[in-house]
Amino acid sequence: MNNELSKELQILQKQALEKLVSIKALEEIEKIRVAYLGKQGKLTQIFRKIGELSAEKRPTFGQEVNLVKNKITKAISEHIKKLTEIKQENLLKKEYIDVTLPGDPIPIGSKHPLTQTLEDIKTIFYRLGYSIEEGPEIETDYYNFEALNFPPDHPARDMHDTFFVEGGGLLRTHTSPVQIRVMEQKEPPLRILAPGRVYRNDETDASHSPVFHQVEGLLVDQGITFADLKGTLEFFVHSFFGPDKEIRFRPSFFPFTEPSAEIDVQCIICGGGGCRVCKQTGWLEILGAGLVDPNVFKFVNYDTDKYTGFAFGMGVERIAMIRYGIDDIRLFYENDLRFLRQF
Repeated sequence: MNNELSKELQILQKQALEKLVSIKALEEIEKIRVAYLGKQGKLTQIFRKIGELSAEKRPTFGQEVNLVKNKITKAISEHIKKLTEIKQENLLKKEYIDVTLPGDPIPIGSKHPLTQTLEDIKTIFYRLGYSIEEGPEIETDYYNFEALNFPPDHPARDMHDTFFVEGGGLLRTHTSPVQIRVMEQKEPPLRILAPGRVYRNDETDASHSPVFHQVEGLLVDQGITFADLKGTLEFFVHSFFGPDKEIRFRPSFFPFTEPSAEIDVQCIICGGGGCRVCKQTGWLEILGAGLVDPNVFKFVNYDTDKYTGFAFGMGVERIAMIRYGIDDIRLFYENDLRFLRQF
């Protein structure tokens, strides 16, 4: 009986080891372990037959069972290790990274063209000694109109299609209110630049937007003349658009300046020869300006016999469109990466 069980034990060991060799997947090894070493496994079934042996043969048979069990357990562990190493090696081959190759490029964002334009404008006026001032976007009628020489029934108010808010306020239609607030707090001489968002109730089209950006400039001192304004704006145009760009002044009207002018620059597209962009004139309007009206100084208690000054205002979108040859203001706000990546 002992010999028969021993022979059965050896056959079981041979079968287990042969099946292990043929297994190529780690998941299948657990099935072998359960089939041979589990509580209901084949080795356990043979071991339960130990009761059929005499008392003196049981220890010897028990040792044989443990020996087979240890061989199968060891073979399973070695095969798991082998398959794990093979799997890891295949994974490394599949996911191999050559560290000597350059890495994948990481997309880097860039400044929005309006931001670039505004920063360049500010840099030019920094060089002329101007400081940056800011004011609220929700304004009062006093600062937005009255203190800038817009009487309540003045027709120039119709030029500003205003958004009114609850409580009697309004969304500022220009950054000119900043100059009033600054003059109320500071004595001349002043050189300030007031950039910011402004709002007008315009229909959106290729050249209009209900929200856009403006830069207001103000200089107040003794003996300031129109020649100072002209020299300042010529310096700006030549610094921003290039030294070869011509500039011209045309008479105009603004309630808060007298005399007033609109300033044109030689067309960027055609160089002054005339094209569709400049409507065959060879010129593009870039800003409005003039000497500060003495009535404005009276609102801030400046001595009009002692001080004079000039002011100018430009739309950042307008300047950027001229600079980059953009024909639709809506492109600045649509967040189209195909457009933005050009800058």
